[in-house]
Amino acid sequence: MPTKTKISLENLEVAFASKSNAELRKMYLIFATMNNNAAVKLGIKMANFAFAIKAPIKGLMKKTMFGHFCGGESIEDSQATVDELAAFHIKTILDYSVEGIGNEASYEATKNEILRTIERSAGDENIPFAVFKVTGLGSYEIMTKVQEGKKLSEKEQASFDKLKARVDELCRAAFEAKTKILIDAEESCFQDVIDQMAYEAMEKYNQEDCIVYNTYQMYMHEMLQRLKSSQAVAAHKGYKLGAKLVRGAYMEKERDRAKDKGYKSPIQPDKASTDRDFDEALRFCIENHGHVSLVAGSHNEKSNILLTQLIEEANISPSDERVYFAQLYGMSDNISFNLSHAGYNVVKYVPYGPVEKVMPYLGRRAEENTSVAGQSSREFDLIKKEIARRRNVKA
Repeated sequence: MPTKTKISLENLEVAFASKSNAELRKMYLIFATMNNNAAVKLGIKMANFAFAIKAPIKGLMKKTMFGHFCGGESIEDSQATVDELAAFHIKTILDYSVEGIGNEASYEATKNEILRTIERSAGDENIPFAVFKVTGLGSYEIMTKVQEGKKLSEKEQASFDKLKARVDELCRAAFEAKTKILIDAEESCFQDVIDQMAYEAMEKYNQEDCIVYNTYQMYMHEMLQRLKSSQAVAAHKGYKLGAKLVRGAYMEKERDRAKDKGYKSPIQPDKASTDRDFDEALRFCIENHGHVSLVAGSHNEKSNILLTQLIEEANISPSDERVYFAQLYGMSDNISFNLSHAGYNVVKYVPYGPVEKVMPYLGRRAEENTSVAGQSSREFDLIKKEIARRRNVKA
């Protein structure tokens, strides 16, 4: 008989312990708006237009969407959020969420900012990871050509070499700082190139401790087998595999590209298949926890409960640094705070950057909340229940 965990993700008093009544009311308004798809789309357009004409809306954004989903405009500005989460034993990943403009100067600037997050993470148990997207460091068009086996021009080859050097520099910096670094997954048309760089870095820097983590998007039908193959290669070569599991973030683009190019979609046939493979990947990582370190990036309550059960069955301490639960800041506090309250390692992705430059991120976050089945409604319902609970307690 499998062990039955006693943890509940429904304890709203724990989930919203960090929020004042005023903050709850603000969250209520934000998620009430996000429940309306038309309002979300109109709001994004209006905000982008306002920034384009230099209208003074930064203050409003910082009090609403930006303030809810982002830590601040800089690393220093995000410290209050780091401290707020740490007070409830939740750790932080500082996620620089500014999209580059696609030239060498912007790639260097992004690399230097990620180096600052690594430096900030060093020696701080409340910031155990740094993170980066490879497309922030170099051209996705060039990576796509490399994956397709096309010959690069001399200029393209030089650019690709710089990209690889930046990736290695960040991984080496994390190794030297004795912190951990996550490499985000991206689109399948160049993901193989990212994987190769990730595994080369793991072979260099994961010999004793797990420093570098690659990301596995389980909505890809071949990803579970890729994860298993990656572990086999790591075991053969003698390094530790760092695995961040997510369901995925590029579904529509992947399907559209497959249709346009005339090849079979790499996406799972349905959500049930994605859920099945995600949970099977959790099992695989825990079964191999001696060689695999896991970051489970999920807002799915069933998958998080399953992971607590797997941890118990494997006699792994909830505080074992080889297993982390991860959610986005501003979302799924019922999961994050209840897991942390029960003693598990929990980390929140905390995006930061200048308000106007983080707008693409905020737009995607708002649209994802309306498109993911029940996500926005679920958050909204929990907030309403907590407001009602507090009123009843007061009465």
